[in-house]
Amino acid sequence: MMMNVLAALLVLGILGLVFGTILAIASKVFEVKTDPRFPEIMDCLPGANCGGCGYAGCSSAANAIIDGKAPVSCCPVASAEAVAKIAEIMGVEAAAGEREIAHVICNGGTAAKKKFEYIGVQDCLGAMKVGGNGPLECAYGCLGMGSCVKACGFDAIKIGDNGVPVVDPDKCTDCMQCAVACPRDLIVSVPVSKKVFVECANKQKGAAATKVCANACIGCGLCVKECKFDAIKVVDNVAVIDYAKCKNCKLCTKVCPKDAISPIATKEEKEKYKAIKKAQAEKAKAAAEAKAAEAAKASAEETKENA
Repeated sequence: MMMNVLAALLVLGILGLVFGTILAIASKVFEVKTDPRFPEIMDCLPGANCGGCGYAGCSSAANAIIDGKAPVSCCPVASAEAVAKIAEIMGVEAAAGEREIAHVICNGGTAAKKKFEYIGVQDCLGAMKVGGNGPLECAYGCLGMGSCVKACGFDAIKIGDNGVPVVDPDKCTDCMQCAVACPRDLIVSVPVSKKVFVECANKQKGAAATKVCANACIGCGLCVKECKFDAIKVVDNVAVIDYAKCKNCKLCTKVCPKDAISPIATKEEKEKYKAIKKAQAEKAKAAAEAKAAEAAKASAEETKENA
C-alpha cells in the first residue's frame, strides 16, 4: 500500500517537472517583448483610466506614446512635471502650452422656463427623451440632472445654486468626460487663464431666445462693437469668444443687456461705465467741433487774404 502511494507521488512529481519545463520553454518561445520604457511611462501616468486622452486607458496611452501615435502630453490629467519626465524618457521635448479646463456654456438653470416638471431618473440623456427634447422650453439649455457630475472622476464639477453645473478650476484635469456625458454639448475646454464667458448656447433669434430663458443671449452685437481686440463675434444668433484674442478686459460684460456674459457686471459697474463712455463721447464731440471751428476760421482767413 505504501509503495503504491510513493509510486503515485513519484509519478505526480515527474509529471509536474515535465509540465513545468514545457511551460517554461513555452513562456520563452511565446514571450511578448515589452518595451523597457513602458513601465517608466506608466509610473508617470495617473492610472485614472479616465479616457480623456482618447485611449482606452493609461496602458493604451503609454503604448501609443511609445509607438509615436500620441504626443508625450496626450494625458490631460498628468502634471507638467510628469509630462516633462515622459518627454525625457522618450528623448523628445515637451510642448509648452497653457493648462485648459472644462466650462459649461449655460447660465439658464432656474431662469429657464419649463414645459413640465420632470420627476424621473436624474439623467440628462434620459430626461431629454421625455416630452420631446426634455422638460425645458429651451432646446439648448442645461438640463441640470448631474450626468456630468457623475462622469467626473476628480470631484471637479458640482451643480450650482442656480441649477447649472460649475467647474472647480483647481480640481479639473480637462479629461472632458463631463463633456462626453452632456447630451447637449454644453461643456467645452477653455484656457484656465480666461475669465470671460458667454453663458449661452441658444441659437434662436433674440425674441425667441428670451421667451424661453431670462438669461439668454439675444445676439444684439453690442459686445462685438465694444471689444477692442476683435475677440467676440455673433455666430448663429449667439455671441462666441475667440480665446486666442480675448484679453480678459471684461468690457463686453458691461454692455450686455441680458447679463449673458460672465462675470456679470453689477448695476453700479454698468452705470459707471456708461458715464465714462458718455464723457468720452462728449470730449470727442467737443474736440471735433473745435477742430471744425478752427478749420472754418482758417478757411475764412485764407479767403480774406485772397480777396
